[in-house]
Amino acid sequence: MTVRLITYDLNKPGQNHKKVLDKIKAYGSWAKLSESSYAVETDQSPTDIYKAFKPLLDKNDDFLVITLTRPWNGQASKDVIDWLQHRL
Repeated sequence: MTVRLITYDLNKPGQNHKKVLDKIKAYGSWAKLSESSYAVETDQSPTDIYKAFKPLLDKNDDFLVITLTRPWNGQASKDVIDWLQHRL
């Protein structure tokens, strides 16, 4: 499986973040990297992931899907570091 970064900003006040989060968490294997950035383990392409989320987005929202690979570096909780080290 591949690890994809899903990062988003829902720019309209009052938008339903819960639906986006529920869809991200439905991938089963995921890690929260920052406030609105998540790594997910999936066989889906970035295009397929974007298409799945598009109905939840407004035209002024930001939503990117990026493939994560080694090398990487940074700091985060031990759980996130372990998750990334195991999957990348």
